[in-house]
Amino acid sequence: MIGGYVGPIAIIAAMSALAYSAGELGRLTRVSLLLTVPIAVSVVLVNALTHAGTTVLVVLGPFDVTLEGVDFAGQIVVRLFAISASIGLFILTTDPRAFVFDLERRGAPPRVAFVAVATIDAIPTLVDRAAVIGESQRARGLDSEGNLRARLRGVLPLIGPVILTSLTDVEERSLALETRAFSRPGRRHLLWAMRDTTWERLVRWLLVASLVGLVIIRIVGMV
Repeated sequence: MIGGYVGPIAIIAAMSALAYSAGELGRLTRVSLLLTVPIAVSVVLVNALTHAGTTVLVVLGPFDVTLEGVDFAGQIVVRLFAISASIGLFILTTDPRAFVFDLERRGAPPRVAFVAVATIDAIPTLVDRAAVIGESQRARGLDSEGNLRARLRGVLPLIGPVILTSLTDVEERSLALETRAFSRPGRRHLLWAMRDTTWERLVRWLLVASLVGLVIIRIVGMV
């Protein structure tokens, strides 16, 4: 909802301060860059080369790189980094088990809670599994280090095992959940509840009110 540079940069600054207080600033920076850079490259190329504008900076064949296109691409990149930082901080600082319990305590169906935690846990699990498989294959003589060609050649043998082990993990987790009566009807009685202070509830409602206000402002501005 917040365009331009000031809003997203303020969000990035807030996420960085929170990550620093949690001791996760370094990991958050790496995760945010990994999530943002691949998309940012395509965004910059497409918008810089195709966005209409009056101030031409460089002419590349049939394309005119305009100042307006570069500015628009920069705004999108900053916004993408703000989104990546917010999601990354949530994943790095949230206990998946506590998240599931709190969702169920607030009335969410168990399947919805499981899908939410599986989504949060998917990327770290895949990264750890790929690292283990890569070390195993290097121990068997696979050359996955060195120049870019060797690294790309070493990625292909990882894809199959990672996907197969992920499917096996899903099946094993489903069987484990069924043995614990995961799909039984009725509401479960949880024995643990995450602490929820008054100021945390106040901050949440302020954030919701701010989001609603920004949506209204954006709609009014577009009319």
